[in-house]
Amino acid sequence: MTTLLPTSGVQLIEVAPELAGQRIDNFLVTRLKGVPKTLIYRILRKGEVRVNKGRIKPEYKLQVGDIVRLPPLRLPERDEPVPLAQGLLQRLENSIIHEDKALIVINKPAGIAVHGGSGLNYGVIEAFRQLRPDAKELELVHRLDRDTSGLLMIAKKRSMLRHLHEALRGDGVDKRYMALVRGHWESSVKQVRAPLQKSNLRSGERMVEVDEEGKEALTLFRVLRRFGEFATLVEARPITGRTHQIRVHALHAGHQIAGDTKYGDETFSKEIRDLGGKRLFLHAYALNVPLPEGGVLKLEAPVDEMWAKTVERLGA
Repeated sequence: MTTLLPTSGVQLIEVAPELAGQRIDNFLVTRLKGVPKTLIYRILRKGEVRVNKGRIKPEYKLQVGDIVRLPPLRLPERDEPVPLAQGLLQRLENSIIHEDKALIVINKPAGIAVHGGSGLNYGVIEAFRQLRPDAKELELVHRLDRDTSGLLMIAKKRSMLRHLHEALRGDGVDKRYMALVRGHWESSVKQVRAPLQKSNLRSGERMVEVDEEGKEALTLFRVLRRFGEFATLVEARPITGRTHQIRVHALHAGHQIAGDTKYGDETFSKEIRDLGGKRLFLHAYALNVPLPEGGVLKLEAPVDEMWAKTVERLGA
């Protein structure tokens, strides 16, 4: 069920002096609070928004006295989620590698956030609430960075969520990642133990750095494959679960991860991009999870085609 905006029907708005010079798209974002930006740009593109009875482009700058015509808009009810693209929903449905009555585990594609926020209307959890409308208790068990791919757990029941959170606080869950890093990683470097501290830049961007005042953090590393002196494929097993832990610990060891725009080496990342690797090369590939009824769920997730082809070209 949908409802009309309170000011439903066609609206005609005269531009006041204080709004002169503002772009029409920014004006609409402010005026139509709650309306997805995709819808705003669609009605602009289709010519449904008019200024002085004429079509305009998103970059048009308003003038004093302009008459802006807004079409009737239909929005979801407050409790009704914004419908997501079928292509995205199908992609996430296809990413499921395990599902039972209490747990879903997916191989999350790189580039998809785990939840909405920071300008995003949706993430994995919002998508699965639409894919599984009967599962009323769906919650993320843990998180992956937006650009990290791999195994992500979603609890379908509160009891499973509590069980897994307890297991994560202890050492019951074994998570392993693959990372393609710059340079020759010495086999003798088997762990990085360095405390991590979060900080926010003036832009609002969150960064993490090694700081003695930070929280204890430990990552175990193992060499999987070398590509001469140029790059190394390593396994990373985070024993603690700090934000950006593997990325910052790899940097601390002197081996930035390919495609890392926050902590990486741009020259190295560009060379990997030139091989077709246009992503962050960090992938949660293996997971061992204790089950409430006993036993262990063991899962592995393959890398995507871009990763596989890039590594193949590196090897050649």
